[in-house]
Amino acid sequence: MPLPVVLKDVLEQVDPLTDGWQTYVHRTTGEVVGFSDEDEILAEEDPEELPEWQQEVLQTVRAVHASDDYVRLPDPFDFDEYGVMAQFCRLQEDPDLRSELLEAIRGRGAFRRFKDLIHDRGIDQDWYACRDEALKAFLADFFEAEGIPFVDE
Repeated sequence: MPLPVVLKDVLEQVDPLTDGWQTYVHRTTGEVVGFSDEDEILAEEDPEELPEWQQEVLQTVRAVHASDDYVRLPDPFDFDEYGVMAQFCRLQEDPDLRSELLEAIRGRGAFRRFKDLIHDRGIDQDWYACRDEALKAFLADFFEAEGIPFVDE
């Protein structure tokens, strides 16, 4: 029987979701591994003169690509962080704050303005908790669709 994936471990690997970073989960063991696009290129080239730690990373890359047991986790573009931001803004009880947040997420530079505003207003921890919950739900849906057991710890 496959071991369940621990959502907390996955969140640590994918938070923040980053372009240029690949994260995989092993279907049977629940192990979560990640590496950069650059690591993947190096693994294909197989250079000999690399530090031991980097050789270990390249071994992981090769193991992932040699096995059908590893499933790649969604890319950053698959998670609608902007939609989660908008929902967070609409859920604010203070109408002035709600309006100010909704205005901040309009147009170019929305993410920077939003992050500056939540920091200035002291609600950044509320935002990150909201974002983590949305990301956990997103990953739970992904694991269910892939038939991978998981636990929420």
